[in-house]
Amino acid sequence: MIINPKLYEINTRVWVKRFGSNVTLSQVPKNVFEELSNKGIKIIWLMGIWQTCSSTIEKCGFEPELLSSYNRSLKDWSKSDVIGSPYSIDEYVVNPALGSWEELIELKKYLNSIGIKLFVDFVSNHFSADSKYVQTNPEIFLKADEEFFLGDSFTFFKPDANPKNIYAHGRDPFFPAWTDTIQINFFSLEARKFMTDILLKLTDVCDGVRCDMAMLPLNNVFQNTWLGVLNKFGFSRPDSEFWKSAISVVKRKNPEFIFLGEAYWDLEWNLQQLGFDYTYDKRLTERLASNDILGVKAHLQAEKSFQLKSARFLENHDEQRAVTKFGKHRSLAAAAVISTIQGMKFFFDGQFDGKKTKLSIQLGREPEEKICTGIRDFYEKLLMITKAEIFQKGEWSMMQPLTIGYGNVSYENLFAWQWVLENERRIVVINYSYSTSQCRLKLDIKHDKKKITLIDLLTDELYERWVDEINNVGLYVELKGHQSHIFSILT
Repeated sequence: MIINPKLYEINTRVWVKRFGSNVTLSQVPKNVFEELSNKGIKIIWLMGIWQTCSSTIEKCGFEPELLSSYNRSLKDWSKSDVIGSPYSIDEYVVNPALGSWEELIELKKYLNSIGIKLFVDFVSNHFSADSKYVQTNPEIFLKADEEFFLGDSFTFFKPDANPKNIYAHGRDPFFPAWTDTIQINFFSLEARKFMTDILLKLTDVCDGVRCDMAMLPLNNVFQNTWLGVLNKFGFSRPDSEFWKSAISVVKRKNPEFIFLGEAYWDLEWNLQQLGFDYTYDKRLTERLASNDILGVKAHLQAEKSFQLKSARFLENHDEQRAVTKFGKHRSLAAAAVISTIQGMKFFFDGQFDGKKTKLSIQLGREPEEKICTGIRDFYEKLLMITKAEIFQKGEWSMMQPLTIGYGNVSYENLFAWQWVLENERRIVVINYSYSTSQCRLKLDIKHDKKKITLIDLLTDELYERWVDEINNVGLYVELKGHQSHIFSILT
């Protein structure tokens, strides 16, 4: 496990087209990856590299809800732009349009040589409804019968490859089934072994996996979702959790292999206890989005082991773009938050440029968007500041902003924390409101001089302050709405 790493997600099938038509992974210019390394990115997640089934596009790719998403994200889309969901996987071989297994291995070697680890997708819950495995390994899927099919022909289906059999589509229990998928049966020992073997195979081509909807294979969740089918066909709940077993098997082969779990429903801690190195921190994203300042402060005081295993993000391929969701200035304040706390810092391709369009994952072409230079400049500065060793190996602690005087409660709008590594210190203060806010911060400065100079690394401005005042009354801080300080003490 890497401590406090930065991860960068790439929508691979769309991204490679920026470098020319028919470009494969091995032909992407190396300087693209070097620039990310220079920004302090330690993990690149190539989202959507696996082979899918084109046959599901016509059958499932033009539902009314999907058509609406295409219209929102790509005004001039045409049928040829619809390439299907990357999470409806045929098998774990590299999509031929992106390259080969060997190219992926070579890319991993190169990325490792410049200090970057490679992540790929592992979709544990399902395969494509037209996957080759429907014929070759039918025992791994959740089988049903005519009664279930007649009762719910949206959730249960007869595959084209073998219409005599009936299976379940993959699903999240709170939403309709994904009709382009077929559900894995996690109460089947054959299925568990099959999926574990895939993970073992993936250790040859990557350094870790982002596990899609990692909560769904949990025994409780799976049982509650599919209780009727499981009972009818005599599948009893296994004694162990799939993830605990699978992760331990993989880590015996490669102890450094990393598991990142997409997780919701407050099951993050459960998944961490089963072996996940990191889990999504969606709750922090929503608290930042709803301006729940007290909630964010409370959230960040959870125990350190949870913090270090939390993946903090503002956007990804499933979320609205940060600028759209938060607004420009608040998105930068939120970026300062997630970039200067403990845990994984998770960014999405286009975030540093201020892109606004949430592209449907079924589309293979992206709209042209203007780069917002103000956002790009801010991220350039923020990424370089947080690239310093102190933000990876230092000790993080929350600080308590204090009022500057009776009746002034604007200090409540401010986040404050510090990083300490040996004799170095970084002090972060973020105004997470629309109005100018003030506070004092007691810092406990031990210094021979009566005065010290602080430099705000975001603006390069210098502030000369009395040590006694900082220690006894507190450092005076005033910030305009959604502005931030990252102070270093000059020696």
